[in-house]
Amino acid sequence: MNFTPLLAIAAFALSGAALADEMEYMPPVTHAATQEECSACHMAYPAGFLPPQSWAVMMTTLEDHFGENATLDEATRADIEAYLVANAGRDRSKAGAAPLRISELPWFRKEHEEEVSKRQFEEAKSWANCNACHKQAERGIFEDD
Repeated sequence: MNFTPLLAIAAFALSGAALADEMEYMPPVTHAATQEECSACHMAYPAGFLPPQSWAVMMTTLEDHFGENATLDEATRADIEAYLVANAGRDRSKAGAAPLRISELPWFRKEHEEEVSKRQFEEAKSWANCNACHKQAERGIFEDD
């Protein structure tokens, strides 16, 4: 029996690409500057969660980053922006919109609206606190824990 086709199917089914479509796995941040600077205040969100235009806007408006001043020196800012844009997710927005909050994206709302209880949300305190429910979020694993 030839196992090659079966192995190929199994490999694809377990691959990050297959799981990313279900948003259960998203490659985590592997870029040192991005990990260091972003995780100083919050989890370094995987670049694949937002489209390229979102990261570009976010990285050029760091003086008001969700109410905080997250300004970086130009070299670091440009380096992080290049990483995020290169690893961004596909554009699922209408007319090239640049959503800045992952929690406002349709796939996020669909995944969380019915599954997250009021008590769970109160414990997490924010949709931005992925680690509250997804204990392996920083490793890119977002399946239901």
